[in-house]
Amino acid sequence: MSGDAARAMEPELQCDAAIHSPSTGIVDAHDLMHALLGDAERHGAMLAVDSRFVSAHPVSGGWEVRVADTVVGCGLLINAAGLDAIAVAQRIEGLPSAMIPRMHFAKGNYARLNGRCPFSRLIYPVPVPGGLGTHLTIDMGGQAQFGPDVEWLAAPTPDQVDAGLLHAYSYDVDSARLARFAQDVRTWWPGLSDTALSPGYSGIRPKVVGPGEPAADFIVQGPKDHGLSGLVNLMGMESPALTGCLAIAQAVRAMI
Repeated sequence: MSGDAARAMEPELQCDAAIHSPSTGIVDAHDLMHALLGDAERHGAMLAVDSRFVSAHPVSGGWEVRVADTVVGCGLLINAAGLDAIAVAQRIEGLPSAMIPRMHFAKGNYARLNGRCPFSRLIYPVPVPGGLGTHLTIDMGGQAQFGPDVEWLAAPTPDQVDAGLLHAYSYDVDSARLARFAQDVRTWWPGLSDTALSPGYSGIRPKVVGPGEPAADFIVQGPKDHGLSGLVNLMGMESPALTGCLAIAQAVRAMI
């Protein structure tokens, strides 16, 4: 639609043209996880948290997996370990090294809007290298956030990889980044005031390419790719992997 048509819907928006997605919405990620866990448990699954993956090697009819101090057998092994997925892949015996990408991580910081949000829809600017650009998100409680930005992180140390990467980096949002947030947001919302932003939350994105490299999709890697029966690796699962989680699950099921 034209900029005029977009401003008729969102008067504070500055743009020359826009694409309207009337089916776009929001979801509570925690509620989604609880719902999926409930479905899984009703079908006989069991969640075992704080269970460190040590190694896996192929055996007749499946896999022998060491988790913490326990050895378990399975017919299917699905590596969906998020930040640790590449580290997990490195511990799977027989997986060709050429099938395991290098680790790259980018922190995505958000700035919180103080006060009432003048927009009723999510606003996405043109994407930037490494991310979607500083866009407007609105949570289930109506709180508006801007982000994420792209803050490339140093490669983890071997000790951090060994301990698990969930707590390897700080999730604090540096208030010094707020000026850049304001600069980016004003390209499409010029009415943003100087005191409107405060530090929000952040997350760490697993990437399969580093800074300055061409963008790449996340990896869903099955037996036809690596030659190991009953194994699926999911690596670099950043946005929109959560949004697409059910479709990704269907793709994994088709592979196995």
